[in-house]
Parts: sequence; structure tokens; C-alpha cells
Amino acid sequence: MAQQPDPPAQQPPASPAPQTSPAQTQTPAPPATIPAPPVRVGPTIIIDPAHGGTDNGAQGASGIVEKDMVLRFARQLRAEFERQGFRVVLTRNDDSNPSYEDRAATANAYHDAIFISLHVASTGKLGTAQTYSYQYSSPATQATDAAAAPAGSASRSLVPWEEAQRLYLETSHRFADLVQVQLGLRFSDSPSTSKPFAVRELRSVAAPAVAVELSSVAVPDANMLYSMGFPLMNALVRSVQLFRPAPAASGNISGVAVPAAGAK
Repeated sequence: MAQQPDPPAQQPPASPAPQTSPAQTQTPAPPATIPAPPVRVGPTIIIDPAHGGTDNGAQGASGIVEKDMVLRFARQLRAEFERQGFRVVLTRNDDSNPSYEDRAATANAYHDAIFISLHVASTGKLGTAQTYSYQYSSPATQATDAAAAPAGSASRSLVPWEEAQRLYLETSHRFADLVQVQLGLRFSDSPSTSKPFAVRELRSVAAPAVAVELSSVAVPDANMLYSMGFPLMNALVRSVQLFRPAPAASGNISGVAVPAAGAK
């Protein structure tokens, strides 16, 4: 018989191709936690860098100009007050020169404000600071007396613009004394008490108001004045905390704990 051809060798079945698993859905990373803004507590701090624009203020032989120096200090102060949780408003944040009335109007727009005007003297002992509260040259007018009457009384009336600070003289003087004590702790040769003086920026402010003046533009090196910025900042923030402790809040200024209101 004729031989039958061998059947073709069977090929082993091919291994099934590995199935491609569907792409894994990645869970998106949670968004970065955004720190909550500081809680605004206590009064609104109005910082007034004096002069500006064509009014340079005091000028030193080394080229220091008061209007520029006080604006630098004001921005430094704003940053620290805001870090402590206060709302802060500057009467100017550029090389402008608002009128006295405009500066006062900025403060008077807030029902609970503290006004701080910054100056640099043309003379005086270097590295010292002086605080002023307003002093009128004449007694209160009848209109001012009427405005001080209890709300709702028949004699209640609007306070004349130029008399706005008169109702706050005692409070402003008390705040000025607090500021001067804090300045004295940081600028040891400074006067021991504040002074009443007719600082024009303060007259129309319907709130506790002080002016702080550093000495002086006569320093031979601007860095000597720059170095006063940090202790000035700490003195003013500490003074406000002592004058108007923030309710149910506490802060820390240069390593010194500030107790909450009512803390013993």
C-alpha cells in the first residue's frame, strides 16, 4: 500500500495576547490648603505719612527727604498691623499730598479708628522720638459744647470740622502717653512724656489721634533712620494693643505675648 504522508505537525496554540487593562483613573491630589486671612479685630488703624507731592517736608544735607522716609515707615507699619489682625488704611500710598481735610476724612469714614501721623524732624537728638496729641489755642465753642450733649437731646448738633478732635482730646492724650512710654523703651534718650501741640493733621480727626516724630533728617547716613523703623513699628503696635486690646484675641509682638482683653 502506498504510504500516507504524515499529517502536518500541529502548532501549539498561540498564547492569548495579554489584555490591556483600562487606564487607572488617578484620584486628583487635594488642592493645597490656603491659609485663612487674619481675622479683623479691634479698631481700624489709620496711618498718615505726612507731606508728599511737592511738599517734601524736612530735608537733610545727606539727601534724606521726610516725605519718602515716612512713607517707608507707614508701609512697614501697615504690614505689621495687618499681621496682627488689624484693618489698616493709609492716607496716602504714593507721592501724593492729600489735604488735611482729606486725611481727616479718611479716618472719619470709620466709626472705630485710631489715627497715627508720622513725621521726621529737621533737628533734635538723633535716634529719639516724640509723640504729640492735639492742643487747641482757644476754649471750646458753643457749637462744640452742644455737639457733646447726649444723643437725642434738643441741643445735639453736628461738630464743626475744625473742632472734631476736641471731643477726643483726653483720649488722644492718654494714647499719646502710652506711645511715648513704648518709644522710650526702644529709644532710650527720648522724652519721658508726650506733648500737646497744634499738629494740623490731627485737628479734624474725630477719633483718638497722635503724631509721632523721629529725629532726624540730619543723620549723616540714611541707614541710621532706616534702623529706627523696626523699633518704631513695635512701639506703635504694642501701644495700640495696650490702648485697645482686641476682644477674644491675642497676638505676639517681637516675642512679647500680648494678653487678650480681660486676661490677667
